[in-house]
Amino acid sequence: MAREFNYVQQMEQRLLTDLRKPIWRPFMRAIRDYALIQPWDKIAVCVSGGKDSMLLAKLMQLLARHSETPFEAVNLIMDPGYSADNRRQVEANARRLGLEYVLFESDVFEVAQAQDEHPCFLCARMRRGCLYGKARDLGCNKLALGHHFDDVTETTVMAMLYGGQIQAMPPKLRAKNFPGMELIRPLYRVREADICAWRDEFDLHFIQCACKLTENAARDGDASKRQRVKQLLAQLNNEHPKVAQNVFNSIHRVQLDTLVGWKYRGEEHSFLENYDD
Repeated sequence: MAREFNYVQQMEQRLLTDLRKPIWRPFMRAIRDYALIQPWDKIAVCVSGGKDSMLLAKLMQLLARHSETPFEAVNLIMDPGYSADNRRQVEANARRLGLEYVLFESDVFEVAQAQDEHPCFLCARMRRGCLYGKARDLGCNKLALGHHFDDVTETTVMAMLYGGQIQAMPPKLRAKNFPGMELIRPLYRVREADICAWRDEFDLHFIQCACKLTENAARDGDASKRQRVKQLLAQLNNEHPKVAQNVFNSIHRVQLDTLVGWKYRGEEHSFLENYDD
C-alpha cells in the first residue's frame, strides 16, 4: 500500500526531489561556498512573514534534520507592530509549514513612524538590532536572513546607479554592535522566481511588507528605485539571458588592479599607491 503524505511531508519531499535543482542545490551551494554554517552553531532564522524568510526557515529545518554538521536553527518572529490580521497570518503560515518559532514584540513601527526623515532606514536598523538582541538572549551566535540572488544583483546595480559606488551584499558578515555574532544569507544563490514557483505550487499566501510606513517609503523613493532596477534587469535579461548571472558573477571576480579607487576597512585607497611599483 502506497504511503500517503500530509501537506508538510509533501512539501519536504518536493524540496528534496523535484525542487532540488532550483532551490535545494543553490541553497546548499551557498552554505558550502561561503562557509555559512559551522559545527554547533545556534542560528536564529529571522521569519518576517514573507515568502523568502518562510522558505529559508523550512530549508534550515530540513538541513538541521539531515546534515552531518550538527547545528540548531531557531525560528525567530518579531512583531514590530503588525496589524492583528497580519500577525495571525504570519503565525498561521508558520504552523502550516510545520515550523516551531519564538515570537516577541517590539515598538519598531511606532518609533520609526514618528520620524519625518528616512523612517525606512531607521526601521530597518532598529529591526536588525532587535533581532540581534533577541537572538543573543536565546544563545544564538548567528542570524540568518532571507535575502536571495535577486536581492544581491539588484543591490549591486542600485549602488552603482544611485549610490555612485561598487558595493555588494556579502553572503555573511560580522555584527559590529554584537561581538561574536554573524549575519548569514543562505538563500544567496536561490532565484526569486523559483521561490515564487514554490509559493504558488503549495498555494501559500504570505504578507508583503506589512509596514505602516509604505507611503513614506514611496516618498523617499527607495522602493521605486529598487523596482526600476528590478524591471531594468528583467528587461536586459530577456534580451541577454546571462545578464543577471553576470552581475552576480562580477562581485566574485573583481579585478582590483583595474580600479581607480577603493575603500578597505574604512580606509580610502588609490591606484596611484602602487602605480610605480
